[in-house]
Amino acid sequence: MTTTLLVNGLTVADAEHALAVSDRGLNYGDGLFETARLHGGVVRFLPAHLERLQEGCRRLGIAYPGDTVIGGDIDTAVGLHREGVLKIIVTRGQGARGYRPSVAADPTRIVALHPLPATIGIEVLTVRWCNVRLGRNPALAGVKHLNRLEQVLAQAEWDGIDIGEGLMLDTEGELVCGTASNVFVVRNGTLRTSDLRFCGVRGVMRGQVLRVADELGIPVLEEPLWPVDLEEASEVFVTNAVRGIRSIVALESLRWPSGPMARQLRQALEL
Repeated sequence: MTTTLLVNGLTVADAEHALAVSDRGLNYGDGLFETARLHGGVVRFLPAHLERLQEGCRRLGIAYPGDTVIGGDIDTAVGLHREGVLKIIVTRGQGARGYRPSVAADPTRIVALHPLPATIGIEVLTVRWCNVRLGRNPALAGVKHLNRLEQVLAQAEWDGIDIGEGLMLDTEGELVCGTASNVFVVRNGTLRTSDLRFCGVRGVMRGQVLRVADELGIPVLEEPLWPVDLEEASEVFVTNAVRGIRSIVALESLRWPSGPMARQLRQALEL
């Protein structure tokens, strides 16, 4: 399978020359993105992805192209494919030099379908702490914006297949997330996850886990997490819209089982 790419609804043959150099997404990271799993010909949790994208556009003051327009792009990109990774990008569009955005800018939308990563289906991980820390900024907390340099630098800290993910603290030492995932810990039968009030992304799979946990009657707390919470946990797992729910089994000297709550949530979500 080769990558299918659309820019503003038009199929692009030459991906290396598909974007204007004046696009604000390229120049300033001025935009948002969604990454979703195509499974069995269906984009999993698509309404939740579009809802988050629309909310992100609202918070950044970018004109949302609309579900119908983006849905048409998705249909074209997916075509007859059954499996893959769908990426949707909306930038503020082209603009003059300088940070100040133009109120008249037409947003750029990019929709691409990529092959599944080779690591898909792995359900247990060994993780590490990242040295790079997340800066606190409530104005951007929860938003999946294009400014991902913290995650880029964090993932550059290791190489090799023995480490599957890195856990990130913020500048005050709170445990926020993985580099590309949300973190859940189980303690005394209660499911806990960071409230993301200062930084981090409100992941779509995170939202689905919270929804299903509530339906199953599992106690859930969204609250500040700290490294000590991992030491006291009976089970730890991370969530990601493409890779689903993956149990953490090792972090330095700490060990956990691939536990029953993660399995129960996977079954409930049919992952």
